[in-house]
Parts: sequence; structure tokens; C-alpha cells
Amino acid sequence: MIKVLYAGSPDASAKTLSLLIENTSGADYSICGVLTNPPSAQGRHGTLIPTPVEAVAREHNIPVFTPEHLDSAARDAVAACGADVLVCFAYGHIFGPKFMSLFKYGGMNLHPSALPKYRGCTPVNAAILNRDEKTAFTVQTLSLKMDEGDILAQKEVSLNGTETTGYLLNQAAVDGAELIAGILKTLSEKGCLPEIRPQVGEASYTGIITKQDALIDWNKSSLEIDAMVRAYNPDPCAWTREGENSLKIMEGIALSEEEGASLGADVSSSCGTVCLFNKAKGILVRCGKGFYAVRMLQRQGKKTMDYKSFMNGVRDFIGSKLQ
Repeated sequence: MIKVLYAGSPDASAKTLSLLIENTSGADYSICGVLTNPPSAQGRHGTLIPTPVEAVAREHNIPVFTPEHLDSAARDAVAACGADVLVCFAYGHIFGPKFMSLFKYGGMNLHPSALPKYRGCTPVNAAILNRDEKTAFTVQTLSLKMDEGDILAQKEVSLNGTETTGYLLNQAAVDGAELIAGILKTLSEKGCLPEIRPQVGEASYTGIITKQDALIDWNKSSLEIDAMVRAYNPDPCAWTREGENSLKIMEGIALSEEEGASLGADVSSSCGTVCLFNKAKGILVRCGKGFYAVRMLQRQGKKTMDYKSFMNGVRDFIGSKLQ
């Protein structure tokens, strides 16, 4: 029986952990411990909230480790659970050689990109922003440098231009769990990891996304803005300025010049102008090229609404200017 220490923190990683736990019935591996970030203070009263990964582990009575740093105390605690291999998805820390020496078979990492393209912490966002036609979910060996490990398994995924980051991360969690389970099966049967292959091609890197990155520039084309809205959904969420207030844009569709004009939108209007409301398409905003039809949005301090409900309560929105 292969004993696994699982490392991760956010929702997508919790999904993978749940699926791996569900698959342990009759499998040749078990999750003997979980490594995740410490609970974070949230809300007005600073209530400590555990990570989604910790929540899943607690539900299944799996030991949880939440060290601030992977120091000697953390290593001693982890060593006590006797894990044979480390499985990681979105833990957010680099593992040093002393920590990796705890595991007989080393470690593996699920990374949702076609490595070596989009190493770093926001690969899914980058693939959507760049309007790539395909991406991949990769399981790699854990290396001492960020996302430079060899490839153990990889699944290529076609993109149709409608995916959000939330959707793709969920898909990565599901497909990644299947890839990891297959690798653990091989490890159990053969006593070694599957054959590896090195990453081939030019590496590119992604970084932390800020709220300012998600501010919409209406001078861009409708296709570029659509990619922004999808890439920053669910977090931090694309937004724009409506006077002195912010307006979040969660969903919409890109329209060409011809499509907008056929609906009655003024092609001579300046970028950011809210041109018209169309019951079938949404609220049309002029872009540098084409129109963006907003379908789901949230005014500052208000609830998220679909475009029809929004327009029922905001009569003076048409003709306003977003910045």
C-alpha cells in the first residue's frame, strides 16, 4: 500500500483530493496526511477559515499539517505519518531538498498547462487571456525549481473560446485526479514511477494577478475583453468604473462591428459607451473593435444580476460611459 501525503490549498485542489479519496476503495494507495496553508482570517471579525483542502481532509479524518514554514518542526511532523510519496496541486510553496528527502519515491505535481508553457501560479488565466486553442493538464516530478520537473503524464485539452478559469480549474482537478491515480497504480505495481520525459520547448512564466490587472480597457477589441472576463472569472473578476463606483463584469459575449450594428448599436460611439439593451444578447458596450454584450454583472455594493434584472432597476444606464 502506497502512503500519500497530499499538498494543496484552494478549491480545485480540494476537488482533486476528494476524488483521490473516493478512489481509495480497492486502490493500492491511501492518503495518510494533508499539507495545506494555515487558516486565514476573513470577515469583519477576522474569523479563521481553513483552506478548502483542510476542510475535505477533516471530513475524512485525515491528519492535517498547516505549518507557516517547512522548517525542521514541520519536517518532523510530516515524517511521523510515514508517507512514501508527495502529491501536490496548488500548494504555493517550493519544497526544499530536506523536505523531499522524507519521501521514498519523491513527489509529483499537477500543473494545469502544457509545460514548459505557462510555468508559475496562473497558467489557466494565461491560456484564456492569450486565446489559446489548446492547453494541457500535466503531472510532473517535483523539482527544486518552479515547474521544471519532468513529465509523468499529460492530457491535452482543446479550447473553444467560452471557458472560464473556474471551469478549466475544475476540469483540471477532475482529469488530474485520474492521471495521478494512474501514476500511483503504476507505482504500487512496479515499485517505481512511470517513465518520464523531459519538458521540451521554450519556457514561459506567469505571475500573481492583481485587481488592477482585471480593470477593463474598453479600447481593446471585444474578443480581448471577452478573454479578460473569462480569465478573471471567478477571481479577481473583471471590472470597470461606472462614475466613482466599480462595476464587476462576470459574463458576456463578444460581438463584431456588423453584429452590433445589426442590433442597432451606434458604431460611431466612443469606447466604453453603453450603447443599447438587447433582450436576446445583453447590454452592448462599445469596444475598440466590436461590441461586448454584458450578460452578468454586479454594481458596487449590490448583488450579482443577469442583464435583464439589472436593466429593470437601472433605467439611466444606456448612454453612460464606462472607464
